[in-house]
Amino acid sequence: MNKGTVILGALVGVGLGMLFAPNKGKATREKLKKEGQTVKDQITQDFKEVKEEVSKTAASGKAKFNAELKDVASKASYKTEHVISFLEKQLSVLKEKNKAFQHPS
Repeated sequence: MNKGTVILGALVGVGLGMLFAPNKGKATREKLKKEGQTVKDQITQDFKEVKEEVSKTAASGKAKFNAELKDVASKASYKTEHVISFLEKQLSVLKEKNKAFQHPS
């Protein structure tokens, strides 16, 4: 059962209890005001807890993402280095072939 359901149940219970309680109007309003403040405080606290959990999760996810991004960048860098080496070798072969077409003037 989640906190929202519990809080809603508490509000309904308090409201019904106040309506059927044998108190004067002013006393009932004071009780409702106190209960309302208690519920408000609880909702505020619950919201803060959820917000903190979301922040922690987001920070954890961000750190994991950054670590994985560095790993991907590192792997991409090694692959790029291999491609550059291959292209340099091919360029060397082309230069040698090109020399065959050059005649001294």
